[in-house]
Amino acid sequence: MTRVLNRRDFIIKSAQSATTLGMAAIAGGSLTTLAKQPLFKISLAQWSLHRALFKKELDNLDFAKVAKTDYGISAVEYVNQFFKDKAKDKTYLAEMNKRAKDYGVENRLIMIDGEGALGDPDEAKRTLAVENHYKWIEAAKFLGCKIIRVNAQSRGSYDEQMKLAADGLRRLTEFGAKHKIAVIVENHGGLSSNGQWLTSVIRMVNNPMCGILPRLRKFQAQQYRRVRPVQGSQRVHALRQSRQRQVERLRRTRRGDSYRLPQDDEDCPRCGLPRLRRY
Repeated sequence: MTRVLNRRDFIIKSAQSATTLGMAAIAGGSLTTLAKQPLFKISLAQWSLHRALFKKELDNLDFAKVAKTDYGISAVEYVNQFFKDKAKDKTYLAEMNKRAKDYGVENRLIMIDGEGALGDPDEAKRTLAVENHYKWIEAAKFLGCKIIRVNAQSRGSYDEQMKLAADGLRRLTEFGAKHKIAVIVENHGGLSSNGQWLTSVIRMVNNPMCGILPRLRKFQAQQYRRVRPVQGSQRVHALRQSRQRQVERLRRTRRGDSYRLPQDDEDCPRCGLPRLRRY
C-alpha cells in the first residue's frame, strides 16, 4: 500500500536525515559520521503557523516547543508581529529564552515588519524607520539571535530607490554591528524582488554584516508578469531559468535560503505552509 507523505512528515524527515543521506552519496562516508556534520541546518519560520497564532490557538511563547515536538526542528525564526509590544519587555523575552532552552531550540532570527520604510524618500521618516528597528536588534541580542530580517521598501525611480534603501540599511547595519547582529533583506515585493537591484543595494551598503535572504517563491511570482505568454513545459522552463538567474545574482551576498513546501488542499494557494530556511 502506498503511503502519502504529508507535509509534516516531510519536514521531520528532511530535518533529520535528508542532507545526511545526500552527503553520504557524494562523499561515500558513513551515515554515523556525516550525521554529525550535515550539509546545512534547517530552521522553522514562525509565519508557518501564522493562522494558529492569529486565531490565538497558539501562543508565541509556545512556538519553540511546537517546532521541536511537532516538527523535530531545533532552530526557529520569530516574527515581530506576534510579540509586537514585547520588544523591550525583558521579563517576557527571558521567558522566550527559557522556553527555547527547555526544548533545546536555538533562537536564530527575528523577522521585522511594520516599522517603517528603510528607503523612505522623506529623510525624517527614513531616520524614524531606522530607529524603530533598533529595539528589535536589542531584542534579538537578548534572545541570542544572530540576525534580523528587514525589508527594503522605497519609492521613486530605480536608482533613487537604490540609494535611499542603501542609506537606511547602512545606518541600521552599523547599529546592528555594535550588537553583533547581522541585517538581512528579503526579496519581499517591489524592486527588492529584482535580483540585480537588490544586489546593487547591498554592495552600496558595503558592510559584511548586511546581506540577502533569497525567498525563491517571491522571485517566481514576479516572473509570471514578465515571461512572454507560452504554454505548458515551455512556460515552466522559462520561469525556472528566470528564477535561477535571479538567485545567481544574489550568490555573493546571500546569508541563507528560504523555501516553502507545496501546499495541501486546505492551505491558502498564495501563502501555503510551512516555510523553512537553511543556514
